[in-house]
Amino acid sequence: MASRKTSQRNREDVDKYSVLLPTYNERENLPLIVWLLVKYFGESGHNYEIIVIDDGSPDGTLEVAEQLQKIYGEDKILLRPRAKKLGLGTAYIHGMKHATGNFIIIMDADLSHHPKFIPEFIELQKEGDYDLVSGTRYRGNGGVYGWDLRRKIIRLRLNVCLLHLSPSLAHSRGANFVTQVLLRPGASDLTGSFRLYKKKVLESLVERCVSKGYVFQMEMIVRARQLNYTIGEVPISFVDRVYGESKLGGNEIVSFLKGLLTLFATT
Repeated sequence: MASRKTSQRNREDVDKYSVLLPTYNERENLPLIVWLLVKYFGESGHNYEIIVIDDGSPDGTLEVAEQLQKIYGEDKILLRPRAKKLGLGTAYIHGMKHATGNFIIIMDADLSHHPKFIPEFIELQKEGDYDLVSGTRYRGNGGVYGWDLRRKIIRLRLNVCLLHLSPSLAHSRGANFVTQVLLRPGASDLTGSFRLYKKKVLESLVERCVSKGYVFQMEMIVRARQLNYTIGEVPISFVDRVYGESKLGGNEIVSFLKGLLTLFATT
């Protein structure tokens, strides 16, 4: 019994968490999200690095990241910029190539995801040895706060589109509910993007995913189910971005529906 505890403790000592932060026009949000990450990793004592993947932001996000690197050190803040926007999936692939951790955390840089939940992700992962842990807005005390009128209208438009597909689906929680009905993924929040993965698991999933944009996160969970990866969930509070404009546009509705039907037909 003692040797098992010692073995687990030794494994935890070598665990390292690489946080991938894809950014585009996040100069106002980046300093705070980085400060919060440093704070909660410092308090929990876990080894970490933050990889900023900026896609040619015209607002000077990369320059802000360079200043943060000087403050916190090159060993904690890694800058891996790209010349232009190339998609979320490729951003993760790019970031993973430079990650030295055996665990990968993906999250938004716009303060929608609070780093205070990360220690809970890590604790749950260790308890169940889960392949991935996902933040969920739809279980326990999880929830969504601060959505502005524009995002509510987009959600309404999505439900109107779903009404044409099936009246029974239009009275749901929109995209997430429809996906549950069609794909039965075994997780409650498919469109969220706050997750912890074993690095090898994330690499395997990214290799198999073909979707882009809003559908990408959903496909990751569906593929995980196909490969029999274990999934844990932590209730989180999702808060609409503090600074800047949401990148969720009306065109994503059409993209989501196309991607959903493709997954339904191929999984």
